[in-house]
Amino acid sequence: MYTPSSSLIVRATMAALLLALCAGQPAYALPGGGKVPKSIVDAQSDAPPQVRGVDVEEHLGDLAPLEAQFTDATGKAVRLRDVLPRTRPVLLTLVYYNCPLLCNLVINEQIRTMRELGLELGKDYEAVTVSIDPKDTPAQSHERRRKHLQSMGLPETAPWHFLTGTEENIHQIANTVGFKYTYDTSTQQYVHPAVLMVLTPEGSISRYLYGTSFPAKDMKLALLEAAGGRVGTSFDRIVLTCFKYDTATRRYGFYIFGFLRIGALMVFGALATMLAYYWRRELKKGAAA
Repeated sequence: MYTPSSSLIVRATMAALLLALCAGQPAYALPGGGKVPKSIVDAQSDAPPQVRGVDVEEHLGDLAPLEAQFTDATGKAVRLRDVLPRTRPVLLTLVYYNCPLLCNLVINEQIRTMRELGLELGKDYEAVTVSIDPKDTPAQSHERRRKHLQSMGLPETAPWHFLTGTEENIHQIANTVGFKYTYDTSTQQYVHPAVLMVLTPEGSISRYLYGTSFPAKDMKLALLEAAGGRVGTSFDRIVLTCFKYDTATRRYGFYIFGFLRIGALMVFGALATMLAYYWRRELKKGAAA
């Protein structure tokens, strides 16, 4: 009958213990940090090759490339700095004019929501749309701009800037805002995410709004938040304190502590008014006596 030696038992026990310890460790504690090469991740991904790497990497607080040069709808060379208002927040979209579907959905939804904001383009905020296709022309910018402003019932002087540029400058703004897209040679189309960025008046990235549906409440609160109280009514600024952006749902939700803070201030104001009233009445009684 075979009897294992004590050293063999010890080695087997140690190996089993090590295996158990490793199984309980998170991936980053294993040799190599648990990192899988990107090529393997892509190969195992269910996403088709055309859309791999298409994503949004949020760069909140980063400054847009203000010196990046583009061409506006009139054919004039401008820097991004030149079309930012400095006093109002900005809705920034990256699209391309020959997009068969997604870009139109994003822009049309942006227009629909802008109509419902209760804010005025040019007074409370501005808009900038940059084409990601270096082959797009200022003439196309002019036509798209005219059509979209007309659909909103706005004059052609309204501050919605449509810009085209070189591949270098397009990549510069896309990389800065974290807009990751790619070109599919088989369909000769750009594959890109559906997102709208909100910039502060100074040009910093304040918020990302995702999808092809932008609730008017979310867009309005994002603009008010980006403006830091410089646009909108006093009531809008009060409402902003009662809503908070939820990074999980990517939506603005009711903020109970903001509501309680407003309620406490209202109660304090009512008590102060009442006390002032009784104090003045007592003073009048004392003077009459």
